[in-house]
Amino acid sequence: VMSFCLSVFSYCCRHNSIRRQMNLSDPDLNPAQFQRQESLSGLGQIKPELYKQHSVDAEEGCQADSCGRLYFILKFDFDLEQLIIKIIKAEALPAKDFSGTSDPYVKIYLLPDRKTKHQTKVHCKTLNPVFEEVFLFPVVYTELPNRKLHFSIYDFDRFSRHDLIGQEAHGPDSMLGVGAPLWYWRVLSAGAPALDNVDLGELMFSLCYLPTAGRLTITVIKARNLKAMDFTGASDPYVKVSLICDGRRKKRKTSTKRNTLNPVYNEAIVFDVPPENIDESSLLIAVMDYDRVGHNEVIGVCRVGNDAETLGRDHWCEMLTYPRKPVARWHALIEVKFPVP
Repeated sequence: VMSFCLSVFSYCCRHNSIRRQMNLSDPDLNPAQFQRQESLSGLGQIKPELYKQHSVDAEEGCQADSCGRLYFILKFDFDLEQLIIKIIKAEALPAKDFSGTSDPYVKIYLLPDRKTKHQTKVHCKTLNPVFEEVFLFPVVYTELPNRKLHFSIYDFDRFSRHDLIGQEAHGPDSMLGVGAPLWYWRVLSAGAPALDNVDLGELMFSLCYLPTAGRLTITVIKARNLKAMDFTGASDPYVKVSLICDGRRKKRKTSTKRNTLNPVYNEAIVFDVPPENIDESSLLIAVMDYDRVGHNEVIGVCRVGNDAETLGRDHWCEMLTYPRKPVARWHALIEVKFPVP
């Protein structure tokens, strides 16, 4: 009986240890402990002089550019092979609004992958936002030396382009190999957003043309990494498709997906296009954000047709080359330069 009890006790200890290791709300990840200089889960004693020196350098850079500081925690989970990132807070951000404040949120990429993006919620009218949000990047530990975290803080603007407040690139520390949480704070630098070309997101759809029936089908499949249009850090996206054919315009739209930046539609939209008009026809596809109170806003657009640019033209030509066969492609959304009808 004694042997059995000891075995149960040993199992429970190990089980509780694993649960604590995976618990992102444990004391090691508590913001109240941020200033402490004691050891973190077996990392050994932190050397205060190293942090002090970094603080002096960081303060000088921050005063020069007035871009503020970002505080975050990193931990690598070897069981699930994922990098855990907890965005704690930002401090001393510059004001971007006339009111003397900003509406900041954080975007995170694990470069060189630019397809996967995480984003915090928007915090209104503050220069010292507290985020307390956790994000996961699936990655093999041996790949970490070739990866780099890119943080960028933006000022949310409901009616115009979001302004970059500051950004920072961070190579994961080799100390992540011990599996314990590591605390960081970094000075944000100014500059043009290096990842601006993916800020609006991407849309996947397929094209299929049946010449005998004169039927053009566009199947809207899904979108990813859409630009956040709401203060919640999400959007309510739907897709509007306009066929321009023989000087006329026909419009259709998908259903609206609530509170998401990665909607899945799988909805087919059919247009009647005679074979003699197909070469001069084109499609304008706009991803819209539904607004119950105000006007629906354009997140981004793309166009396909013989007179479209690059991928839009290639996708259209492939559809005509292989009739009766759906051809699916991802399309990067671009900022609209004109009103979408």
